Amino acid sequence: MNSDKDNDLTFSILQTDIIWCNPEKNRAHIEELIDASPHSDLFVLPEMFTTGFCMAPQQINHAEQKETVTWMQELCRKYHCAITGSIIANEEKRFYNRCFFIHEEDTVTYDKRHLFSYGSEDKVYTPGNKRVIAEFKGVRFLLQICYDLRFPVFSRNKEDYDAIIYVANWPVTRINVWNTLLSARAMENQCYVIGANRTGSDPCATYNGSSRCIDPYGRILASCTDYAESSCSATIQTATLKAFRDKFPALKDADKFICE
Repeated sequence: MNSDKDNDLTFSILQTDIIWCNPEKNRAHIEELIDASPHSDLFVLPEMFTTGFCMAPQQINHAEQKETVTWMQELCRKYHCAITGSIIANEEKRFYNRCFFIHEEDTVTYDKRHLFSYGSEDKVYTPGNKRVIAEFKGVRFLLQICYDLRFPVFSRNKEDYDAIIYVANWPVTRINVWNTLLSARAMENQCYVIGANRTGSDPCATYNGSSRCIDPYGRILASCTDYAESSCSATIQTATLKAFRDKFPALKDADKFICE
């Protein structure tokens, strides 16, 4: 990893309320928030940020995926930034909870591997089977979605990423798990962790947000206001990260394994 300070990357988490199953209004609202935000290299949106955690994807206009991706690409060109978050994807009569990481030069996608069976997500969506890392401005991001947070083997750092992004619709009833595991993933993987959760409510749950960025020591660098639409920003310092890993090379002592 290049340790030049020029590779430091500033990002902003947009902790939004989501209008239930209304992509057009959600996109317009997010665009207003980005337009009013200080410049960031990367904007991180919640899981299913255009619809909420919808278990009836067949009711969503099939053109929604293309419209949202085009909209993300246009915003990236306008603000010279990257944008990431997950939406409902429809491909060959199958539905996916798909995270898009888009910037001016590339589009990277990750399909949620661990589907939330407690909420019947596994009965509606098709699981992904690939571990995906997106690179932007010299920083490598492991892309993860909500329930993936509970499964540390899948996200174990193989010295191939610098930060994990978790986009989520994580309800307030289990928010202590969210807060604890975000810190654990950062410390065990010697990386930054960015957790972007929604706020508000949907037909099934209430969300308080608790979006935050954790540094490799498990310290909170920035956090959003609970129970409110808000944003927070922080900077990934690549030189500092490299120095920490070189001084305390715990990743090199990790157990070897194969994730099936």
